[in-house]
Amino acid sequence: MFTSPFPDIEIPELSVYDYLFGDLTDEDLARVALIDPSGAETTYGALKAQVDAFAGALAARGVDTDTVVGVLCPNVPAFATVLHGALRLGATVTTFNSLYTAHEIQTQIEDAGATWLVTVSPLLAHAAEAAAACGIPDDHVIVLDGAEGHPNLRELLMEQRTPPQVSFDPATHIAALPYSSGTTGIPKGVMLSHRNLVANVEQSRVNIDLKSNDRVLAVLPFFHIYGLTVLLNLALRQRASLVTMPRFDLAEFLKNIQDFKCTYLYIAPPIAVALAKHPIVDQFDISTVHSMFSGAAPLDGDTAAMAGTRLHARMMQGYGLTETSPVTHAVPYTRDDMPLSSVGCALPNTLCKLVDPATGEEITEFGEDGETVPGELWIKGPQVMVGYLNKPEATANAIDADGFFHTGDVAVYNEGGWFTVVDRVKELIKYHGYQVPPAELEALLLSHPKVADVAVIGVLDEQRQEIPKAFVVPASGAELSAEEVMAFVAEHVAPYKKVRRVEFVDAIPKSSSGKILRKDLRARETAAAG
Repeated sequence: MFTSPFPDIEIPELSVYDYLFGDLTDEDLARVALIDPSGAETTYGALKAQVDAFAGALAARGVDTDTVVGVLCPNVPAFATVLHGALRLGATVTTFNSLYTAHEIQTQIEDAGATWLVTVSPLLAHAAEAAAACGIPDDHVIVLDGAEGHPNLRELLMEQRTPPQVSFDPATHIAALPYSSGTTGIPKGVMLSHRNLVANVEQSRVNIDLKSNDRVLAVLPFFHIYGLTVLLNLALRQRASLVTMPRFDLAEFLKNIQDFKCTYLYIAPPIAVALAKHPIVDQFDISTVHSMFSGAAPLDGDTAAMAGTRLHARMMQGYGLTETSPVTHAVPYTRDDMPLSSVGCALPNTLCKLVDPATGEEITEFGEDGETVPGELWIKGPQVMVGYLNKPEATANAIDADGFFHTGDVAVYNEGGWFTVVDRVKELIKYHGYQVPPAELEALLLSHPKVADVAVIGVLDEQRQEIPKAFVVPASGAELSAEEVMAFVAEHVAPYKKVRRVEFVDAIPKSSSGKILRKDLRARETAAAG
C-alpha cells in the first residue's frame, strides 16, 4: 500500500454550504467571487445573499432534503447560486452535460428521480421536451434568464425569502449526483455526500496553491465534477475570483485571460495542445498566468512542457474520477522534481494500491529503474463516493470490502513518490476528456434495422486523440454506408459521443460467454495502422 507524503488532515464535519460560506469575514464579503465575460462582478457577499434567497424561494415551493434538482446550465455566475442554493436546503443536485439531447436529459431525469429542472433559454428546447416526457410541470422548470411560462432567477431572488434551517448528516446525505460510466457500461448516478465534496476541497488545498488574489478562468464545465469541485468550490473556498466562460473558444479564452488578467488556468489536454502549438496564442498578452493545472484525461509530458514554456508558467497535472469527487492525485506546488507526465502524489488522507489485474496480487516491489510494474490503481479515502444510485451490485463491484475503489486505470509508482497513469483496464473511450461508453453506442446502433452486430472501441486519429470507431456487421441483404451509420448515431447522442470512423466486418470477435473481444479489434487496428 502507498500513502500520501502529506500527513492526514482533519475533514470538517460540515455541509458544503457551511464549509464554503459559514465563515466569510467582512473582507471576504467584499471580494469578487464571480466575473462574467461582460465584466459584471458578483462579490462573495452578494453571492451568499443570492444563494440564501434562491434557497428560500425553492423551500417555499416545497423543495427539501428529499428533492432532486436537475441543473442543465453552462458556466455562468448563476450556476453557483443555483447549485449552492439547492445544497443549502439539503436537496440533491444532478448536473447535465449542456450538449445532451432531449433523450439523454430525459434518461438522467428519470434515473435520478429529479422533480425540478433549472436551465437557460438557449437550452430550453431540449430541457422542456425532456421535462414534459418525465411529467415535470412548467412551473418546476426554472429558466434562469427568463422564458414565458417558467419561473426565472430574478423573480425568485426578488422574493427575498429566508431559507429554513435544515439538519442532515454530511457524511451520508447526498449533495451531488453526477453521472459516470464507471469502469464500463451505461452511465450511472454517482452519489457524492456533502462530506465527499468538503473533504476533496480540503484535501486539494494542500497540493494546489490557489490563493485569494488569484483569478481563475473557468472554462471547464461546472457540470463535470472536475469543474464543480476544483474550479468552482475550491476557488470559492480560497476566496479567489472566477471568470466564467459558457463555452470554449480559443480566441475568447485568450482574450479573457488578457482582459481580466487571469493568473490560474484549469485545463484539459486539448487546451494544453492549443496553448503549446497554436499560432494565435502569440497575439495576446497572457503574461499574468503563473500556473496551469491539467486534468480530465492524460497529458503527455512533451505537450505539458511546451505549454508551460510558451506561457512561462508552471504546469501541473492531476488525476481523479467522478467516483472520487474527483481528485485523488496532484503534483504538489512544493515539488519541481516530478515528471510533467506524472499525475503527482496522493492527496492527504488517501491510500493507494497497485494490483496485478491478472493475478489480483498487490504490487509493492520496485524495479531497477525505481518504478513498480504497472497495476490497476485502487484508492481509499474520504473522497470516495457513497455508491452508485440504485445499483448495489455495481457499487460492490467498484468498492471492495476494505473500502478501496477500483479505478480501472493502470498506473506505475515511482519511489520518488509520484504516480504515472499508463493505460486503462476499462473500456471507456476518452474523447477530449469526455467519457464515451462503448456499450451505450453499441446498444444504440443495434437498434438500427440494418445493423446485425456491432462493437465500438477507441482509436487514435491524426492528432493522436482517441475517437470512437464502430465495427459494424450489416444485416443480411442490407445496403449500409459508413455515413448512414455515423448520421444515425449523431442524431441520438451528444456531439462528443459521435462515431467518427466505421469499418464493416463479417463478424464481431467474441468470447465463449459472448463478451466482445475488444483486444482483438485493437490488434486488428494496430496491424492496419502498421
